[in-house]
Amino acid sequence: MRYFIQFSYNGTHYHGWQSQPNAVSVQETLEKAMSTVLGMNIALTAAGRTDTGVHAKKMFAHFDASLTAEIPGLVYKLNSFLPKDIAIIDIIAVHDTAHARFDASSRTYEYYISREKNPFGSDLSWQYSLPLDVDAMNEAAARLLKHTDFQCFSKVNTDVNTFNCKITEAYWQEKGNRLVFTISADRFLRNMVRAIVGTLINIGQGKISADSMEAIIESRDRKQAGFSVPAHGLFLTEIKYKYI
Repeated sequence: MRYFIQFSYNGTHYHGWQSQPNAVSVQETLEKAMSTVLGMNIALTAAGRTDTGVHAKKMFAHFDASLTAEIPGLVYKLNSFLPKDIAIIDIIAVHDTAHARFDASSRTYEYYISREKNPFGSDLSWQYSLPLDVDAMNEAAARLLKHTDFQCFSKVNTDVNTFNCKITEAYWQEKGNRLVFTISADRFLRNMVRAIVGTLINIGQGKISADSMEAIIESRDRKQAGFSVPAHGLFLTEIKYKYI
């Protein structure tokens, strides 16, 4: 039977989601824990990959297994076995062809900027205290919704077949001493959100105008876009499916 597992993690001490040689990943840690607790080999297929240091408030993966234990007890047992920076939220029975990656209809990321020094949140937001023109940043972010080809924000060496993404929302909000960028799309390219945020920061600093966003996107050239902001301020916050 196929199940979806919903979980969250602090990515500070992991080299991203995907298993890789000579590096600790969230996938490897979670698969080892589940295989041990369930007494069978568990292979997880996630809704997507997060890079080194990126966090997830809400992530899904699917796996196939014959579960005999009650779900609440199993969730409790797994959480007791896992390290403190990975938490299982739920395990959900789904139809046999359900796919955590291909069936996701949208994904949402948030990027957190702390406007003042915060010793208690330094691993979970990027500290940036210089003035920013948030109105100009929002004006530029709105231009993203008019386009679909975002090669200019993608890592250069990537194995994707298309750079097309449908962005449905992109905006900044000021929340106390924090600045939060929210972006939702049907899919994201590698490094895309961090490159978009870096470009918007350049606009907020007045280095380039909000109008320049159009030319950057149309160039399809990563060198024309801004820098990649640090990974530790980025969170995957929502993944939507039509059947759960």
